[in-house]
Amino acid sequence: MSKPKILFICTHNSARSQMAEGLLRNMYGEKYEIFSAGTNPTTVNSLAIKVMAEIGIDISMQYSKGLETFSDTEIDLAVSVCENSAKTLCTLCTSPTTMSRPLIVSAKLPKTKKYVVQGFEDPSEVCGTETEKLVAFCRIRDEIKTWITDYFADLK
Repeated sequence: MSKPKILFICTHNSARSQMAEGLLRNMYGEKYEIFSAGTNPTTVNSLAIKVMAEIGIDISMQYSKGLETFSDTEIDLAVSVCENSAKTLCTLCTSPTTMSRPLIVSAKLPKTKKYVVQGFEDPSEVCGTETEKLVAFCRIRDEIKTWITDYFADLK
């Protein structure tokens, strides 16, 4: 029996979705097959790698992917971890919706069975010192971990 496929989505697939992928794989990898992608992928943020390493999770080999990578994949659950931002125009957040999901998800991920939004602030938008940025990344990592613990522990 195959494991349910979970896809975390955000704009750049550089921080929130990468941390969510690493966290879910670490916590419940035996139950789920986990991926992440972005609407406008860039590279994995070095601060995301650093704060994940602080809790013993290595995401240094993960890389940013576009939604197109999964267009032929049957995804059981796609989770948007984006939140509207004043700095970044999020295609997921601004896309018209149909059937309770953004058109971009329906168009680029046609085999997605379920779509949910669980938005988190983008820690890469924090300005300040390296320490202030790390604090933001740690806070978002911990918020994602708490949500994953609550949502996926008993997901059937």
